[in-house]
Amino acid sequence: MSTLADIRVYDTLQQLPSPLQALCKDDEATSFFLSHAWFDNLSRTGLDAAMQTRVYAIAAPSGDPLMLLPMCHAKLSARSGTRRLQSLSNYYSSLYAPLATSQAALDALPRLAGFIAAERPRWDIVDFRPLAGDSTLTATLEQALRSAGMAVQRYFCFGNWYLPVEGRTFQQYFDTLPSRLRNTVRRRSNQLAAAHALDIRILQTVEDIDEGIRAYSSVYAASWKQSEPHPDFMPSLIRLCAVRGWLRLGVAYIDGEPAAAQLWIVQNRTASIYKLAYDERFAKLSVGSVLTSRLMQHVIDVDAVAEVDYLTGDEVYKRDWMSHRRERWGVMAYNLRTWRGRLAAALNLGKSAIKRLRRALPLG
Repeated sequence: MSTLADIRVYDTLQQLPSPLQALCKDDEATSFFLSHAWFDNLSRTGLDAAMQTRVYAIAAPSGDPLMLLPMCHAKLSARSGTRRLQSLSNYYSSLYAPLATSQAALDALPRLAGFIAAERPRWDIVDFRPLAGDSTLTATLEQALRSAGMAVQRYFCFGNWYLPVEGRTFQQYFDTLPSRLRNTVRRRSNQLAAAHALDIRILQTVEDIDEGIRAYSSVYAASWKQSEPHPDFMPSLIRLCAVRGWLRLGVAYIDGEPAAAQLWIVQNRTASIYKLAYDERFAKLSVGSVLTSRLMQHVIDVDAVAEVDYLTGDEVYKRDWMSHRRERWGVMAYNLRTWRGRLAAALNLGKSAIKRLRRALPLG
C-alpha cells in the first residue's frame, strides 16, 4: 500500500478497510456490477493471470471515504512496453463507474486523476469502460482526466436494452409485446406441454447451487456458444448470487434433460439478464423464449422489480422483450507526459490531437 495525503492505493480488494468496503456494499450498490461481491469475484476468477488489481481510494480531510476506483493492469516492468491502467472490468462486465458517495466525491475526481497521471513509473494509457453514456459522473471523469494533462477520447462500447416496468403486472406487460412473440410463446408452451414432460424451475437458494451449476454447464456445453475463457467465473458467480439472495437461475427441462438455462440476477429492484443458452437439439421448440417469459413473469409479479435489463448488446431479439435503449461508452486517456502516451494519442486521435500535443507537458 502507498499513500499520498488523502489518496491511498491498495493492491487487492481484500486490503480495503471496512469504511472503504462500505462504498460498494452489496445490497446498496446501484448495480451489482458496482458491488464488492462483483469486483471480488471478477478479480479472483475472471481476469487473465497477467493482470493485477490496483484500487485507488480518496478520503475527505476528516477521514471519511469519498471514492473508490477499482482498476487493474498487466504485470509489466517499467521497460516492457506500454503501461496501461484500466478499469476493473472486461467482457464479463456490463457497467463500470467510480464508486462515489456524494457531490464532494465528484469534486475530488480531478485530484485523483492528477495523482494517477503523475504516478511513477508513468501510466501511458488509462482506460475506463463500460460507462453510462448519459451519466454526469462520466462527463466529470472526462473533464478530470483532461485537467490532469491527458488527451481524452470517448468511444462506443455497446447498446443496452432495458424495460422500465412502471408498476405493471406481467400480463399487462405481455400484452404490449409484438404479436409474433406473444403467439410464439403461447404456441410453443402448449406444444411443449402436450408432447413432452416440460419442467421449468427457477433456482434461487444455496441449496439449489449444485443443481443449477450442473444444469447451466450442461446446457452451455451443448449450445452454440464458445467455451468460457475463465471456467471458474460462472460457477463462482452463481454461488455468490445464491448466497446474497440475487440468484434467479431458470432451467427448462424437457423429458428430464436440461434444454435451456438463463442466469438472471435480481438486486436493488433490477433484474439483469446475464447469461442465456439452450441445447441446440431443442432449438426448433423455442424453449428459450418460453423460459424467458416464465422468468419475466417471476421477476415482475413475484420480485416486483422496477426494471429489467438485458445488459450487453444490440441483438435484434432484445428489442422484442425490451422497450428502451441506452448506450455504454468507454473513456480512453492518453498520458501526454510519456512518449508512448503521446504516440498513442496521435495514432488514435489524429489531427485533433496535434495541437494538444504541442501544448503537452514535458516528458518525464
